[in-house]
Amino acid sequence: MKDLKHLIYFEDLLQSANNELVRKGKEEGLRAIGYTCYFIPEVLLDLPGCFSVRLRAPNCTSPDLATYYLSSRVCHYARSLLERALDGGYNFLDAQMATETCAATCRFQEHLQQKHLDSVEDMQIIDNPDFFISFSDVPLNNSENSYNHFRKQLRAHVLDELHSHFEIDTSNDAIRKAVEQHNEICRLVNEIGDYRKLDDPTITGYEFAVIQLCTLTCPKHLLLPYLRETAEELKTRTPDVKKNYRCKVVLCGSENDDPEFTKLIESCGALVVADRYCYGATESRIPIEIGEGQDPLDAIARHYLLTSNCPRFMPQDEMRLRKKHLAQIYRDYHADGMIVVSNKFCEYWSYERVVDTVVMRRDYGIPVCSIEKEYVNKASGQLRTPFLAFVESVELKRRQ
Repeated sequence: MKDLKHLIYFEDLLQSANNELVRKGKEEGLRAIGYTCYFIPEVLLDLPGCFSVRLRAPNCTSPDLATYYLSSRVCHYARSLLERALDGGYNFLDAQMATETCAATCRFQEHLQQKHLDSVEDMQIIDNPDFFISFSDVPLNNSENSYNHFRKQLRAHVLDELHSHFEIDTSNDAIRKAVEQHNEICRLVNEIGDYRKLDDPTITGYEFAVIQLCTLTCPKHLLLPYLRETAEELKTRTPDVKKNYRCKVVLCGSENDDPEFTKLIESCGALVVADRYCYGATESRIPIEIGEGQDPLDAIARHYLLTSNCPRFMPQDEMRLRKKHLAQIYRDYHADGMIVVSNKFCEYWSYERVVDTVVMRRDYGIPVCSIEKEYVNKASGQLRTPFLAFVESVELKRRQ
């Protein structure tokens, strides 16, 4: 297929957290607000006067110093983020909106926080005098009490903090304006992603992963012109005459912000047509709907709890709904198999991956490849072997 005009530029943006568009946003006087978890609604961090940056640690291979402060048995993602912070890679941040969800990232963010204790000197990891961190408590289920609690948490620990520290406008009108921008991003990403549902997709999983990650890590108003142009370009893009893949797969699992991992899978002959993982688009690019007369913050709180497919929601009915949702994605994107991935030492996905591997195959008849990996894929050769074997097995099943 013809190369996408802006793909190289998008790839360059992902080489550093403090990328070109982030620097432009800062030059405009906007506040950069970091976050790691889906349960911090990015739309609230994109209010007029600030922009959201979902944290990544690209090209971090040896989090040795972070391992000293955390543990060698803490997930590589959290250690890589702390390592990058210790290197000064997040000094551009004006605030970090944290969640008390997964313990590993929570511990990473606690290290960023100034303790102001007489007994110990603060580390001053983020070299920015304006920097602060705020933690929000996230419910563990979907209920009316949960929605009310979450809404109060977002008001107290996100909106009120942004207003008190930076005088950010947190009125309903400002929130509605941020939702409009968010929904335009969703519309464009979904329009681009729908080409993956074609019999012969006109965009690869790697290309889509790069685009989606840019929407999470760059000021959206600066990225929108590139997204609009890419969406227009794809309307006339034609697939290769000869298919360069042997099967289509859904990639699902834990935190994954490495497009090279998707490229590795596709180099083995499996085209990734959908991504149901942290940092993927399946949930994060569902438009937010605000009902007539509804408080916009209430709509946002309900939206993020209802659309999440995080395994920290442990009731049986929630778990069954997640499997049903995965099976629907599999059908919608006309996939031939599913790859379920967890990061090593991920406390939630270590069991969710096992459950998915059994249930999706047993109850839905979907071929499943189950993989545990590091945050950065140094052992790509070892990963190729199971992927190649899985592609072979899918082809065999298709011929039977």
